[in-house]
Amino acid sequence: MNRKRTALAVAAAGTATGVVGLVLIASPAGAGEAPPALPDISAEALVQSVLDADAPAMAGAVELRNDLGLPLPGLPQGKPGEDVARIYADGQGRARLSLDEGGSERTIVHDGSTTWIWNSATRSVQKLEGGPDEERAERMADPATAARDFVALMQKDSTVTVDGTARVADRPAYQLVLTPKPTERTLLREVRIAVDSETRLPLRLDVLANGQAEPALRVGFTEFATGAQDAGLFSFTPPAGAKVTEGERGERPSKQERTDALEGLDLKHVGEGWDTVLTGKLPADALTRQAPENGRGDRGPATGLDLLKQVGKEVSGPFGSGYVVTTKVGTALVTTDGRVALGAVPQQVLVDALGQK
Repeated sequence: MNRKRTALAVAAAGTATGVVGLVLIASPAGAGEAPPALPDISAEALVQSVLDADAPAMAGAVELRNDLGLPLPGLPQGKPGEDVARIYADGQGRARLSLDEGGSERTIVHDGSTTWIWNSATRSVQKLEGGPDEERAERMADPATAARDFVALMQKDSTVTVDGTARVADRPAYQLVLTPKPTERTLLREVRIAVDSETRLPLRLDVLANGQAEPALRVGFTEFATGAQDAGLFSFTPPAGAKVTEGERGERPSKQERTDALEGLDLKHVGEGWDTVLTGKLPADALTRQAPENGRGDRGPATGLDLLKQVGKEVSGPFGSGYVVTTKVGTALVTTDGRVALGAVPQQVLVDALGQK
């Protein structure tokens, strides 16, 4: 399976609470500020500098706000002026990420060889070493990796331009814009990436949908500073009384179990570029099994089917019957027999994808 294409499709319209949701990220352009004066640069040169950039030692605060038009479980609604995460990296692969989950905090620390995940709501710690989690930890240590992957993957299906400058987290930045080519069937109008003029790291992203003046989802640094960080940030000792689960044991599935689960989903890609659709098949009991607690002692919808009824619209067609969930930036179709199609595309594109063998 092509990991980059999978990441794109999931970013365009991923899964939430085991069924469906959207996790596209974006960010606002600076408003009310005079754009900084920077040397002219071509789109090609700016793209290449983003792809070649190395993540330095840094610290930053991240703000996330969404305007999808649909509240989705697990995705913060994002209040203006409130940061949802703080990120630290030492430039050598060690990193710390703290997420505000509304009354509780999840902290992820990668110390170079081990990843620790602390959940204050359940007072539990996962200790992970080696295996597939190394790549996840490296991506956490380099916050710009996802944006660089997006640029590398999408530039051939896009018109790429530099649209002036902006000030992001009090730093001068270029505005790199990727616009779908006319042949792309997508709900998205453009993606804007504010590129730090010094480090060439993406500081913010804007994803704008067709017919919308403002970004549908916004995420970006509100604070960003390079420089050596306190080494103590990248070490972790479980708090007294915390439940610690190590390696592949306990509630965490084994590597083979995770591989088997992905294979069981029968994931396939239909199309390329902006109108890529990810199709798959949910486990037999995905729509009927009870949803787990969310870590704060309360529950959302009782089952996956209840969630679909809550956030989706019942539809029928050549695929049979099911539910469609639509936001400004993507669509997901889940049939009653468990087939799934999702992407940053109109509903008909999903129907066409489900009809392909």
